[in-house]
Amino acid sequence: MAELKPILLVEDNPKDLELTLEAFSEAQLANDIVVARDGAEALSYLFHDDGEAVSKPSDPKYPAVIILDIKLPKVDGIEVLQRIKANENTRAIPVVMLTSSKEEQDLVRSYRLGVNAFVVKPVGFKDFFDAIRDIGSFWAILNEPPPGCHPRRPRGA
Repeated sequence: MAELKPILLVEDNPKDLELTLEAFSEAQLANDIVVARDGAEALSYLFHDDGEAVSKPSDPKYPAVIILDIKLPKVDGIEVLQRIKANENTRAIPVVMLTSSKEEQDLVRSYRLGVNAFVVKPVGFKDFFDAIRDIGSFWAILNEPPPGCHPRRPRGA
């Protein structure tokens, strides 16, 4: 079986990060989770200084999905999304905005830039946990990626 692609989680809030990792663990995702704690760290994972993508779809480092917060230090999530969707080698990576922002302008801008899903972080612990587990399961297991992009875990495996 081909190697599973990692999930790139871009989150600066330590509590949300801890809960997200715990929810992914409970969902029994076999994917590695790569954590970036700010937008600059996410961009350095995905791109060289010259703007070329570090990884291509055939690379094991190429993410199956990027879970991206909007309000990030150094480089905000909107700019990270814009860079991802502007690059030929990274635009096919599904990006899920997971944010506490309920601002309509963030929602509209994210979709205009090509985000695949926009999820407002639930406030309650259980709701947050369930949402994260469902996001991970959908994008890592159920979603059918473009051919050649991401080998995935077979259903029921």
